[in-house]
Amino acid sequence: MIVELSHRVHDGLVTYPGIPAPRLGVHLSREDSRALYAPGTEFHIATITLAANTGTYVDTPFHRYPDGQDLAGMPLDRLADLPGLVVRAEGPGRAVTVDRSLDVRGKAVLLHTGWDRHFGTDAYFDGHPYLAPESAAWLAEQGAALVGIDSLNLDDTPPHGERPAHTVLLGAGIPLVEHLTNLAALPEEGFRLHAAPPMIAGMGTFTVRAYAVL
Repeated sequence: MIVELSHRVHDGLVTYPGIPAPRLGVHLSREDSRALYAPGTEFHIATITLAANTGTYVDTPFHRYPDGQDLAGMPLDRLADLPGLVVRAEGPGRAVTVDRSLDVRGKAVLLHTGWDRHFGTDAYFDGHPYLAPESAAWLAEQGAALVGIDSLNLDDTPPHGERPAHTVLLGAGIPLVEHLTNLAALPEEGFRLHAAPPMIAGMGTFTVRAYAVL
């Protein structure tokens, strides 16, 4: 069984305040292609202008550190076919903590907050859940393979711009996936996560088609 964990990208989608929405266009229309191919044969070739942080996307160390691994340098075994672990957010606060009795080494740790229900609305941008800094440090120490969240950001997003989870996790070479969805459909364990981006040199983030195989 395959479970979809990505938001649909479409023309005009606003993922994060201040980041431009994608714009779709046409390089070759079906009508124009008829002059290039045999009768009854036609093709459509689209174009897209896309900020790398659009929809569900992965952060690699280059996003935070100039000498960190970029999309092309991040090994596939840190992005695909990873044993998964879901952490359900509990308690009234916005900071999500991770139970330190869990075995997270080598696993994709996905934080299920339910905030994805607001995706595509203004409510998504304010008061979102995030990973507690002390839990981010613990996940790095324990050797998690990947960390993801179904929220606006893995960090709190105050005006002063501190990003402790990004700093410590990307500094440890751990990729991050933000704006996940449908984590309620996953068991706490017993699935494999796939969230590999295109192999692009010189970029630290990009949209992914994240999914889980049960």
